[in-house]
Amino acid sequence: MAGEPGWIPPGVDTQRANAARVYDYWLGGSHNFLADQDLGRAIAAVEPNVRAIARANRAFLGRAVRFLGAAGISQFLDIGSGIPTQGNVHEVAQQGDPAARVAYADIDPVAIAHTKAILAKNENAAIIDADMRDPEKILSHPAALRLVDFSQPVGLLIVATLHFIGDADDPWRLVGTLRDSLAPGSYLVLSHATNASKPTVAQAAEKVYNSGVATQVHMRSHADILRFFDGFELLDPGLVYIPLWRPDSPADVPGDPTQFWGLVGVGRKP
Repeated sequence: MAGEPGWIPPGVDTQRANAARVYDYWLGGSHNFLADQDLGRAIAAVEPNVRAIARANRAFLGRAVRFLGAAGISQFLDIGSGIPTQGNVHEVAQQGDPAARVAYADIDPVAIAHTKAILAKNENAAIIDADMRDPEKILSHPAALRLVDFSQPVGLLIVATLHFIGDADDPWRLVGTLRDSLAPGSYLVLSHATNASKPTVAQAAEKVYNSGVATQVHMRSHADILRFFDGFELLDPGLVYIPLWRPDSPADVPGDPTQFWGLVGVGRKP
């Protein structure tokens, strides 16, 4: 990919793996480099199911967005949106409601560059260059305020993002700040890597991952992930392994859902 400088934003370090680009590699995307591929393969050697986990997480996002659309949500704030791939939030939301509005936020320059290119002719979607550690910047950004009316219910999406925020940055406070900005009837859609089912393998994978990327991953327990839903009413089926959240078909549920290292849930602000 380094031979295609036309799409590489200035200042991108292609020699160091990046969380968004490793995820893109696992999803079968093309916006990743050798360092990302090497780390992605190293993780797959520890956990061969990692590509299926990434695809399952992406499928959960689509199911959750469709659910929110059916519940009447027409505006979305997607934090840590990552590199665009098939089934982006605005595509899913606008398929159900062409007037649906989506504000993305990310800090990866590759993700931002490609999202801007995809959204060039879409007036109802935009991306903000902002870190989740600064929720006030996201909430007050002109693009967010243009697309999202915070006096009305919002779909807040924090998918595969919070496990990159360490305890020292108090991710629960960050989510609480975002929650407090939302109108009643808003929803939180969340997925988070967990070490609950395979602690030994998870520890090994976490060590390999953190040795290769600047953004460290922090897998958490069921109890710690559940805390992110404080102030929300957790909807059925609760906080569950990725394939168990309202699958489209019983055939989509694997024999052992605990092999999917992510816990997911959707909550509604009363």
